[in-house]
Amino acid sequence: MNLQEKKAQLATLREQAQQLELEIRKEEASGEPWKATGFYGSYSATTGFMLGMIAAVISLLVNVAAAPIAGKHPLELIRVYLTFPLGENALALTGGTKDVYLVGDGMILAIGCCLYVATGAVLGMLIQVVISRFTPNGGLITRLIVASICATALWALSFYGLLAWLQPALLGGNWITNSEVLPWWVAFATHLVFGGAMAVLYPWGQYQPYVRPTAPATS
Repeated sequence: MNLQEKKAQLATLREQAQQLELEIRKEEASGEPWKATGFYGSYSATTGFMLGMIAAVISLLVNVAAAPIAGKHPLELIRVYLTFPLGENALALTGGTKDVYLVGDGMILAIGCCLYVATGAVLGMLIQVVISRFTPNGGLITRLIVASICATALWALSFYGLLAWLQPALLGGNWITNSEVLPWWVAFATHLVFGGAMAVLYPWGQYQPYVRPTAPATS
């Protein structure tokens, strides 16, 4: 780099420094940090993604605890969930026979649990955004009602508006919406538990503008 190039670069850096100083003075003069003035959808979606994973784990644990009471495998829900990518063979996972696939059945079920939680993250974004948009400061009862409506809509849309025809079309069978395999009320209750968990967890992801601490008054 010759002398002229160094001088040009120095002039550019000085201009950038002056611009930064100007921006800093403007922010200091305003006295208030930036904060959202309306609905902050991107923030709600981000926090909903995280809370959705937690809510999915809660709904899965409820199923794990309740399934043996009904005489089912603790991860029966994951078995049925995996019929979408794997077909009917997923129902035989850890069924007392040899591993159905080259990968161990336990590993496949573990992957299924991860996919279930990932699905919860996506659905959690939707529910968090809806609650934040329509009842941002509502109480727990209000949030439970809104979240339950959202969960019911998601259950009906995903099961009977999508999977009821998509799974037969792709895999030649219908296991997820077959009441003999998975009673409708189990899937419905699972969605309600998920929605209820999102309503309870909502304050953890609620947007709170930053308040700059004030210096104590001096006498």
